[in-house]
Amino acid sequence: MLSQRSKYALRAMLMLAARKPEELVLVSDIAKQRKVPKKFLELILLDLKNQGLLLSRRGKNGGYGLAKPANKITFGEIIRITDGPLAPLACASLTGYQKCKDCEDEKACAIRKVMRGVRDSMSAILDKTTLAEALRK
Repeated sequence: MLSQRSKYALRAMLMLAARKPEELVLVSDIAKQRKVPKKFLELILLDLKNQGLLLSRRGKNGGYGLAKPANKITFGEIIRITDGPLAPLACASLTGYQKCKDCEDEKACAIRKVMRGVRDSMSAILDKTTLAEALRK
């Protein structure tokens, strides 16, 4: 399930993607327009900036903007930054794999196989859906 953190991140990123590339937006404006708590949004935007999806500038005419074109940023990237791996179980994850402590035979585990399919299906959509594409829908 998508966390509130990821939903807020996607809302903010879509707002920035709808702007001109050189146009920076204040955190307070994003928070107000997208109905996101400002303090929580500041933490989310900082994470996205630290991972290279956003840039920021302080002072007059400052704010946040996309660090790369909207057609190069996917929903999958944003969700992984804000929520972690897409897989519902760690043993089904490609980026956060961990063997289940109670698993008897990982290769034969029906639960893992189904959850891997869920992960693969989610990834197929989220890693191909860019901000630019979502705005066109």
